[in-house]
Amino acid sequence: MKKLLLALLSAPLLAFASGAELHLDHAPDHARDFAALQTGAKVFVNYCLNCHSASYMRYNRLQDIGLTEAQIKENLLFTTDKVGDPMTIAMQRADAKAFFGAAPPDLTVIARARASEFGSGADWLYTYLRGFYRDDQRPTGWNNVVFANVGMPHALWELQGDQVLDGEHLKLANPGKLPPEKYDELVGDLVAYLSYMGEPVAEFRKRLGVVVLIALAIIFVFAYALKREYWKDIH
Repeated sequence: MKKLLLALLSAPLLAFASGAELHLDHAPDHARDFAALQTGAKVFVNYCLNCHSASYMRYNRLQDIGLTEAQIKENLLFTTDKVGDPMTIAMQRADAKAFFGAAPPDLTVIARARASEFGSGADWLYTYLRGFYRDDQRPTGWNNVVFANVGMPHALWELQGDQVLDGEHLKLANPGKLPPEKYDELVGDLVAYLSYMGEPVAEFRKRLGVVVLIALAIIFVFAYALKREYWKDIH
């Protein structure tokens, strides 16, 4: 009984210790960079939206990052002809499961979901999208240092090139269309857009929070002065 109790009490510590072994690279912060978010949206639509949907995100929300309705229609609408439609895909879940072994998840809130697991969804995604390497033992020919035995193939491999696992480190065996620093920059833009989709009003919420705190501080000063005036004959 004591052994069972000790195992239950130590389980969270063991889980924390095993999670600490995962090294995540720090993703660049492009939350306020509209150019980066627009690039990320373009990459998402061209490389991710073939298999992954973002069904809780509508195309017209891209106007919030500086795109016009005409630009959205001309450059980003491939699965629909209405900017008010959500970012869905034509592939059925049953077909996707047959192709990949599991249906690709919806990516609308993927950054927030990974944040609940690893503390930073952006850092996890940034490391994951740069962590693919060739593995002949996998059905797709790809594996990942962050997500072992992942079923997803490397959608950006033409841009990054082929990496191989050399011991515990990744090595670029065959360069892609982009040099490593440009590929990392592109992934940073994509991750920024994925984070944006999870909460498009995040930056407004933060600015509003600052305004509210300032207003509360001002109200507190007047409330305290009023309290002293009411209680001056007692204290």
